[in-house]
Amino acid sequence: LTALLLCSCFAATAKNIATKGYLFGFASSFNDSIVYFTNIQEVDSVWINTKTKFLYSRENYSYQLRDHLRDNGMDAPTCVTVFSTNRKDIEKKYINLKRRYTSNKRQSYIVKYLTDENFQFRAIPFENDESQDVTTPVKKARKGQKNKRK
Repeated sequence: LTALLLCSCFAATAKNIATKGYLFGFASSFNDSIVYFTNIQEVDSVWINTKTKFLYSRENYSYQLRDHLRDNGMDAPTCVTVFSTNRKDIEKKYINLKRRYTSNKRQSYIVKYLTDENFQFRAIPFENDESQDVTTPVKKARKGQKNKRK
């Protein structure tokens, strides 16, 4: 019984890994009808949890966008960061959210786009505490090649 519990504890632990990810930001305000979209951006070294597939420190990516918009005159932006490790998945999410605000016939929104020159997400470094397991992914060998470890 103890061995079973011990195995289940190890199976339940998740690791945080650094990987390439795709992000875009969306911001709106309850005070006006302007909404903002960033471009889909490729960010190296984003940290994700292997069990939940959740972006580590997602709120801090949203804070980056919020601070940029506040610095440029938007009073009370509510910002969201959307993430995926797959380019096609993030493009679908981007199109669906954009469609919601550009094709709404009942209410008109003013949609503004932040280009990469205007705003860039910066990777958030992982702060490891003792309770979390961290790994850096090992690239898989191509067919016919073997991984050489020293």
